[in-house]
Amino acid sequence: MKKLTLIITVSLLSLGQLSAQKKQQSLTKNSKKMNTTEQAAHYTFKLSDKVTREKVTFKNRYGITLSGDLYIPKNAGNEKLASLAVSGPFGAVKQQSSGLYANQMAERGFVVIALDPSYTGESGGEPRNVASPEINTEDFSAAIDFLGLQKNVDRDKIGIIGICGFGGFALNATAVDKRVKAVATTSMYDMTRVISKGYNDSVTPEQRTKTLEGLSLQRWKDAENGKPADGPRNLPETLKGDEPQFVKEYFDYYRTSRGFHPNSVNSNGAWLITNPLSFMNMPILTYVKEISPRPMLLIAGENAHSRYFSEDIYKAAAEPKELMIIPNGVHVDLYDKLDMIPFDRLESFFTQNLK
Repeated sequence: MKKLTLIITVSLLSLGQLSAQKKQQSLTKNSKKMNTTEQAAHYTFKLSDKVTREKVTFKNRYGITLSGDLYIPKNAGNEKLASLAVSGPFGAVKQQSSGLYANQMAERGFVVIALDPSYTGESGGEPRNVASPEINTEDFSAAIDFLGLQKNVDRDKIGIIGICGFGGFALNATAVDKRVKAVATTSMYDMTRVISKGYNDSVTPEQRTKTLEGLSLQRWKDAENGKPADGPRNLPETLKGDEPQFVKEYFDYYRTSRGFHPNSVNSNGAWLITNPLSFMNMPILTYVKEISPRPMLLIAGENAHSRYFSEDIYKAAAEPKELMIIPNGVHVDLYDKLDMIPFDRLESFFTQNLK
């Protein structure tokens, strides 16, 4: 069971650096005091004075109501604009990184929707805090549906940005949904690969079998109890100091005032124990070559533990493609550090390819 817990914990992913213990306890205590409206209004970045933000809802193909924030340039006028759908990181909500990206890209003239995935944040779906390679891919296509119905959007000029685990879902959505004209990812994770094979494909067949046996037996427990059980918290209240560096980096984003949000699974909760099941046999990037001839931009930090995902997809993909490595960057730098995220390149990439 120890190996099972280890592999499941690795699969939870969006983890993070040490902060003062009292500050952490204060964050959690204050988050519990927030009502639903206050939680929805809490953003980890400042809205640009050049942009408007509107709460919207729409349904995906499975009938789940998704919640999004629509960002629109104030000087848009009556012109039909290029648009983008943004989501991620895996375990985050739209008031965190995806909203920051949407805010920045709307400043640059795009209509952008940042969305909460199914079963998380303000989006619908039961049970809570579960992910699905199929449904989370569909969430992007549902956002494309929504954008294409807006009067100020040119439905022939729609792109996607995926952050962290939603980078993999963004690529999968682009491969299958030919309405998407260009796709960019930052700090990309292939969630199906890391959950089924571990970091750097280190999980042995014996470990994989043991994990699946444990997850299968957990289903009996969930069936007996009438509901699925939560796994361990994605991040602890405090760090001991001997955690892997990438865990400290995740902690520094999700569990401090830098990026904490009470609705975020990574900031304030846990995935279901059986969450890995649907990822174990579904390699979502099998058809990444079919994104071509539409362009792909992969952005990763030089020192990111996740860098190899972007490099391997770059090798597997067909042209046109670009791999951009950010000097000295780590994985979470591309969540919110404006001096590290290459927004000028994202702007030129989508401006060039959404026309």
